[in-house]
Amino acid sequence: GTRLGPKEKLDVPVLFMPETMKMYEAVVVIHVMRENGENWPYEDSAELNKDLKSSVTVAENGGIQGIVWVYPVHGIPEAPQQKLVPVRCRARQRVERRVEVLLTGVVPGANAMPATQNSAMVDTNKPANIQEEVQVTDGFSTTVEFLYELQYQSNEIKSQLGALVGMHLIQRERDKESGIITLVFNIVFAPNKPMRNEATLVVQCTTGGVWKFPMLFIATEPEVDDVINIEAVGLNKESIVGFKLTSQTR
Repeated sequence: GTRLGPKEKLDVPVLFMPETMKMYEAVVVIHVMRENGENWPYEDSAELNKDLKSSVTVAENGGIQGIVWVYPVHGIPEAPQQKLVPVRCRARQRVERRVEVLLTGVVPGANAMPATQNSAMVDTNKPANIQEEVQVTDGFSTTVEFLYELQYQSNEIKSQLGALVGMHLIQRERDKESGIITLVFNIVFAPNKPMRNEATLVVQCTTGGVWKFPMLFIATEPEVDDVINIEAVGLNKESIVGFKLTSQTR
């Protein structure tokens, strides 16, 4: 019963309050009819294509009685943002660190639904477009599956950090009493120059829940390569020392 004038806009509010970490689906349907009850004239109503037939209601006289818009809605719950996890290493060195993440609110035995795969996985042993799939089994219950990836704030940060970070899942378990799932990752950071970049470890359950763990990769100044001593040969006279620099890239 909402009236809408010519070229007037209508906002349709959608409220989402998930109870569990799984994806919810709904459909928003908007049906528009003329206020005076008349139909929109349409000469070739019998020849309507299949797409148009599903979005209009045709009257007996051949006119269009109403127009329907259907908007599918997917509600994907996201866990609260976790604390920042710093990973530090001196440039031109290599550090390995174990990072433990807790997944709360997982629904045991929920029907699995396909998860979105739209980002590259940071793993030096796998192709760039593959995400890692994790299976966690709790006794005789249904297996819970997850996908994890490392996301970057921009393509520039991805180009700087992507080849320097490796991530591998080494342990996974579920607490039978609380239902909390623990994933332990081994993260390798091998920076070649000083930097400070952020990334986000994203874990997505195939039932729709998403957990995000922000990470900060810090590369400090490297160790001094060598000390150059120049001995003076006398006042107001130049002393020269030569040394070679080798570039590691072309």
